[in-house]
Amino acid sequence: MTQYSLVHISELPRGEFAFPGPLRDALVNAILDGMKTTTTSFLDEYPLGHDPREGVDTLEAVLDSHDTVVCVIRTTEVQICRLADVSDEHAIAEGEGSADASEWRAGHEKFWRSPEFVECIGQLDINDDTQVVSQRFTIDSRYPTRSLVPWDAET
Repeated sequence: MTQYSLVHISELPRGEFAFPGPLRDALVNAILDGMKTTTTSFLDEYPLGHDPREGVDTLEAVLDSHDTVVCVIRTTEVQICRLADVSDEHAIAEGEGSADASEWRAGHEKFWRSPEFVECIGQLDINDDTQVVSQRFTIDSRYPTRSLVPWDAET
């Protein structure tokens, strides 16, 4: 893609943070406010043989809880590391109010062990050596942004 050509939003992969509801609302608002500039997933969530580090400079259309695109993000950096090696800086940049990686991990493990996550992804062995994908991103200003419609708002 050249700097002058844009992929239409409808053709971009969708970026879904958490599940529809209050948590997704909070995460999407943090992205829109510039407080959330990183995210983390399990390496096991990617297709076998796929290297997520090849995703640098890719775009995703971020969805709110009503499946409405609110912005487009561009991945600027991807690292794979052990869960125990997630840095304080990365944890704080997730924009969820964690003071450090330990606090971040406790909150994420609660989510990763939730019935919704287990139903969607499956039961995973989560320990210090679990491989995670740490992604850094920015809002791509070439695309429009729109305000989030809260989960509990009537549409």
